[in-house]
Amino acid sequence: MRNRFLKFAAISFSIFSFITIQSCSNGGGVNIFSIEDDKELGAQLDAEILNDPATYPILSESSYSTAYDLLNDIRDRILASGKITYTTDFVWELRIIHDDATLNAFCTPGGYIYVYTGLIKYLENEAQLAGVLGHEMAHADLRHVTDQLTEQYGLSLLISIVLGENSSVLTDIALGLAGLAFSRGDESQADEYSVIYLCPTDYYAAGAA
Repeated sequence: MRNRFLKFAAISFSIFSFITIQSCSNGGGVNIFSIEDDKELGAQLDAEILNDPATYPILSESSYSTAYDLLNDIRDRILASGKITYTTDFVWELRIIHDDATLNAFCTPGGYIYVYTGLIKYLENEAQLAGVLGHEMAHADLRHVTDQLTEQYGLSLLISIVLGENSSVLTDIALGLAGLAFSRGDESQADEYSVIYLCPTDYYAAGAA
């Protein structure tokens, strides 16, 4: 009987450990979404954003290749730092939003990054822009976005969206992404990891602080 109990305990511990390892985000919190779920939700939100030019006027990459080349080069240097966990898992797609009055950047799960022209023009140098990209990439890589969306909308609702249901809620989430509020801890962690990402690059890492 004791041997059966010990075997059951060992199996239970193994299952618990597996679930814990699979569910923990890089930030140490619990995130029950899989990486594939992050990617799927991010792709759906990106499609919503692209289909709403009134709210999100995305600049064409072919028409603004110089600006995109700069951002893509910064992104590639950060990815080459070796510090990003989901370097090849997430898409790390960059979009520039034409709105000179808005000083903002945001991301979706799965690595879609959006930067407003107002912020790009406001920043003084490339290192500061690298800091902004590093910060947003950290939010995605640490999976802060799905953490926050789960807290705001509830787990079952987000899962239904990933499964292709509740398209109206998906639209609402896309509309609110630019103003999604992270906890102070998440913001501090994104700043910290942005510096970590930039340290192996040629950029002055203090630009991320």
